[in-house]
Amino acid sequence: MVGNLEKKDIAIIGAGPAGLSAAIYAYRASKNLVLIEHQLAGGQLLMTSLIENYPGFTDGMSGVELAQKMKEHLEETGVGITKVKAESVKEDNGSFIVNAKERKFRTKAVIIATGAVPRRLNIPNKDKFVGRGISYCAICDGPLYKDKMVAVIGGGDVALEEALFLSQFAKKVFLVHRRDEFRAVSILQERVKKNEKIEVLHSYTSAEIVGNNKVEAIKLIDKKTHQIKELNIDGVFVFIGSEPNSGLIKELVKTDEKGFIITDSDMRTSKRGIYAAGDVRSKMFKQVVLACSEGAQAALCASKYIDEN
Repeated sequence: MVGNLEKKDIAIIGAGPAGLSAAIYAYRASKNLVLIEHQLAGGQLLMTSLIENYPGFTDGMSGVELAQKMKEHLEETGVGITKVKAESVKEDNGSFIVNAKERKFRTKAVIIATGAVPRRLNIPNKDKFVGRGISYCAICDGPLYKDKMVAVIGGGDVALEEALFLSQFAKKVFLVHRRDEFRAVSILQERVKKNEKIEVLHSYTSAEIVGNNKVEAIKLIDKKTHQIKELNIDGVFVFIGSEPNSGLIKELVKTDEKGFIITDSDMRTSKRGIYAAGDVRSKMFKQVVLACSEGAQAALCASKYIDEN
C-alpha cells in the first residue's frame, strides 16, 4: 500500500472470457494483478443458450457452463475476482490509477475487457415492456414462453441461435430481419430453414409494440411496400448487435464511431500501457474463442511491456 493505493503490475477490468483469459496468462507471467468485476463472471456468456464452436467441446455447452469452467480454471491459480465496480482510470506519472469504489490501485498497465451490452430496440413503448414481454436474453426468459408466440428481431448468428433455442419452448417463432439476407453463418441458416416452428420475415423493421400491461402484438413495416403488418405475439426477443462498455476509458484512448476501442494486433490502444480485449474492442467478428485469444495476447503483451520498462 502507498497511502490508500494498492500497488499492482496489471489491472484487468472485466471478467468475461477476455478478462478471465487475461488474468490466467498474467498470472502465468508472474505478474501481480487485480481482476476487477462487479457482476457475475462470464459476461455475455451467461446470456448464451448454446456454444458449439468452442474447440474441444464437440457436443457444445451452454454459456453458463463454459463461464463456470473458465472461472474454475482461474480459481486454480489462486487469483480471485475483486468484486467492486471500476469507476475511472487516470494516467499518473507513467502509471495508472484505477479507482474502484472504495479501493484504488496504482498499476503499470491496464487491460480493458469490459465487453459490450445488447443494443436496445429503438421504437415507441420499448421501455414500458422490458420484463413484460421484451427480452434481451433467450436463455433467461425462453422457458416462460412455452406454447406461446414470440418474435425474434435480428439477423446475425446470435439471433438465429436464439430463435432455434426458443423454438424448443414456443409454439411459433417469427424471425424478423430488416435485410433480404441473414448475416449469420450458413449452418445456422440451414437449421432455421428446416425448423417448422420458425417463420422468417425478411425486409421488415419494427415499428411499435402493442399492449396494455404486457406485450400483445408487434407492428412491422414492410421495407419494400411500406405496409404495416401486425403480429399477435406474447414476447419479443431482441438481438440486433451490441454497444461497448467503453465509457470508463474513452477519454484516454481512441475509439471508432460506435465507441469500440481501437487497438493494434497486439491489443495495444493509442495510450501506452493500456490494452483492450474482447467485445469492447473494435473488430469485425465477436466470438468467444477470439475474446479468449485477445485476452491472452493482451496479458502477454502487457507483461512484456512491464518487463521492458
